[in-house]
Amino acid sequence: MAQRTLVIVNPTSRNGATGRRWRRIESRLRDVLGPVEVEHTKAPRDAERLAREGVRAGVEQVVVAGGDGTLSEVATGLLAADLAGYARIGLLPLGTGGDFGRSLGVPRGIDGALECIAQGATRTIDAGRARFVGADGAERTSYFVNVSSLGISGLTVELVNRSTKRFGGTFSFLLGTLRAILRYRSERVTIRVDGAVVHDAPLILSTAANGRYFGGGMQVAPAARLDDGRLDVVIISDLSIPRLVMKLPRIYAGTHVGDPAVAFHRGDVIEAIAEPGRVKLELDGEPLGTLPARIEVMPSALTILVPAS
Repeated sequence: MAQRTLVIVNPTSRNGATGRRWRRIESRLRDVLGPVEVEHTKAPRDAERLAREGVRAGVEQVVVAGGDGTLSEVATGLLAADLAGYARIGLLPLGTGGDFGRSLGVPRGIDGALECIAQGATRTIDAGRARFVGADGAERTSYFVNVSSLGISGLTVELVNRSTKRFGGTFSFLLGTLRAILRYRSERVTIRVDGAVVHDAPLILSTAANGRYFGGGMQVAPAARLDDGRLDVVIISDLSIPRLVMKLPRIYAGTHVGDPAVAFHRGDVIEAIAEPGRVKLELDGEPLGTLPARIEVMPSALTILVPAS
């Protein structure tokens, strides 16, 4: 019996390009996958509800047609309701950055991604859970599949999400990063990894990374693995604007390992403390709140469709 499949579409992803192209994409999708149920998100966090309701109604496969933020919402909907074990997740990467798919090797093209969903293998991967301060000042909990980061990245994703994104993910994030560098002012942050203080000073950026890439192709955590039961903590110290700009090519290439301005750690629980409201936090490319935050790994939390080996 064919698996019951729900496709969750974020029509606003890639600055609305997904919605404009969806009729053509859906026709190809049905040609490859056969009968599917399709739901479109209409508001932020809507994918959480759609995924949760779909799996409770018997859906066995959830295809995410959108970006990493939409995927993060789907994961949050399933993990928060203890439903992740009942459905596998397929990726139709239609967002701006597409960083999570890079770590998995999922093709960016529609035909390649659909082939992966139809004929690919399954892989069990870790996820992350973050508790932080929401925009209303209350404590919030959300989940991520790729990277949680704080500092300049929070400002960067805000600027990218407000831009046209017409030149694609890599250029949009590079431009957003350069704009953020000109505006960002470092704040003192204390970071603990599994209870040990590893940083207590101003910083530019810190990640708790499950995947290797973020920011439209920056290989920020080159040693990260999606199924090792740990999160990779990368800390970039406070730097002058010229020095930070000069280091960007190395961060894109993943050759910043060994740089004296960059520290690497690995752990299960990361705590980041700063003056309330001063340091932004983003999860999978979505600016969701501020520090203080507690971030922890969830080993073997999700089943994802990946290319057949």
